[in-house]
Amino acid sequence: MAQNISAAAPKTRATSGRPSGAEGRKRGAVRLQGRGVTIAIVVCAILVVVGIALWMVQLSGGMVQTGMRNRDSWGLYLTNFMFFVGLSAGGLIISSIPNAFGMKGFGPISKVAIWSSVCCVCVAIGLVVVDLGGPARLWELFVYSNLSSPLMWDILVLGTYLILSLVYLWAHLRHEAGRMSHVAMRVISIIALIIAVSVHTVTAWIFSLAPAHEFWHTALMGPWFVASALDCGTALVLIIVVALRRAGYLKLAQSNVTNLSKMLAVFVLVDLYFFACDLLTSGYFGAGSDVVEMLTTGALAPFFWSQIICMAIAVVMLVAPRMRTDAGVCIASALVIVGVFFKRVQIMLGGFQLANVTLGDVANEFTMTNWESGIVALGYNGVVYWPTPLEWGVTAGVIALGVLMLLLGLRYLPLNPTEDDQAEQEAAIEAQAQAAAPAEA
Repeated sequence: MAQNISAAAPKTRATSGRPSGAEGRKRGAVRLQGRGVTIAIVVCAILVVVGIALWMVQLSGGMVQTGMRNRDSWGLYLTNFMFFVGLSAGGLIISSIPNAFGMKGFGPISKVAIWSSVCCVCVAIGLVVVDLGGPARLWELFVYSNLSSPLMWDILVLGTYLILSLVYLWAHLRHEAGRMSHVAMRVISIIALIIAVSVHTVTAWIFSLAPAHEFWHTALMGPWFVASALDCGTALVLIIVVALRRAGYLKLAQSNVTNLSKMLAVFVLVDLYFFACDLLTSGYFGAGSDVVEMLTTGALAPFFWSQIICMAIAVVMLVAPRMRTDAGVCIASALVIVGVFFKRVQIMLGGFQLANVTLGDVANEFTMTNWESGIVALGYNGVVYWPTPLEWGVTAGVIALGVLMLLLGLRYLPLNPTEDDQAEQEAAIEAQAQAAAPAEA
């Protein structure tokens, strides 16, 4: 994997000396290079162009070209919006917790986690834009905004979140250069942690404060969303840092990967616990039995059971020491990400399948989703929404933009570890090797 990295030959301490203060924390000239990375960048750029072209088609022909209709007014775009907001929030939480609580050993991970968070929130914002039927009138949202609407709360929080993530990354770089005090860095980390939790909680309120949808009407939606953010955010960071370690971009002691893996297993179990509590409360007295039936044996059962199986297998792989290899951790993390996505599908589609019993008569009167037939009574008939090829193409373009940002950042931004971080990790790796030697003997 060494061909994927280009590094300037470092000066030895004998010739250059060991600089003191800020200079002693400089990073090596390491950049993510190689033919594979270049091909990935080109492919992502092509997908972005194709996605923009398809979005122009959508704008010219209208939203009727999508699979969304009156009752299924949110679909693939906002399902992925939920998913990528969670990825972003989870990444920022993982990067801010060590600084906020004075934990050691996460230095090489923090900047990569912050940049992945920035890329994910840009994808989330892009998905909101393509979901708008008339983005040219977006300015009206701010001029005539309704501050009592959770949708407006989320827009304000997302903008704040993106700016804060960039400021947090800048603060990290200044702290490494010795131009920011440890106290100031810790304060910014605490603020970043609070905002990261808040942004996903506000996203959850968009759903839980919509009383006409039975599946969404639960006070657990906020904690549920935060738990899922920790799941997929930690999983994404693990996949990225393991890949970068294998490519030689950063040195990382196995203890850090092990600790993150154990944390991920705990996050997944907490997420499943919240899900079980919600389903038990919904179905025990029969009031929400339709929700439980829809998930376990109904139209959304494939997504429900796929999520449970993916997460259960991931937990086993993450807690079993023999399965906690680089490949095992990446597979388990990917299963967690897939499981969280399936959960997002359940939340989005499930919310539109069942109207709240108190508003059922009103909701059932307006169920026309087949715009061509005009038959109100037969317009829906319980058919679960499915995206059109146009939606898949536009979504792929937006996601490709995020991947392109991630790759370009790893290639051109100073995200690689400092010399101090590398030295700390090398010491940890050597200590682990010495501890393992007697056991092997």
